[in-house]
Amino acid sequence: MPEHSRWRVPAEIATLIDRELAAARSGADPWSALERAHLLSQPWAWSHTRVHLAMLRVALTQRDRREFVGQMIRLAVAGPGSLARKYPAGNTGRTTMRLTETAELPDDIATILGPFTLPS
Repeated sequence: MPEHSRWRVPAEIATLIDRELAAARSGADPWSALERAHLLSQPWAWSHTRVHLAMLRVALTQRDRREFVGQMIRLAVAGPGSLARKYPAGNTGRTTMRLTETAELPDDIATILGPFTLPS
């Protein structure tokens, strides 16, 4: 990953993250859009943290205590993890996955992220 890319999200990816966050705000079930936003945001500290903040808000709105606590923890580690390139690629960001669990990226997101993904 190019050094500068940890700080500045490419415009086309930032637009996709914003689109997913908007879908999460307007949809009946925000989690699938938030998970996609999370997958897109992981390589960039601020975007990654911003998505976890949105997840925290939804957990609070839904009164989901387990998800709320999980998001508090993730908020503390998301930015530093992205900066250090130590994030679990493919992790949806939810408490349904362990904090360090990795998974395959959906094909469309893997194509979009291309050179910004961590080496296997």
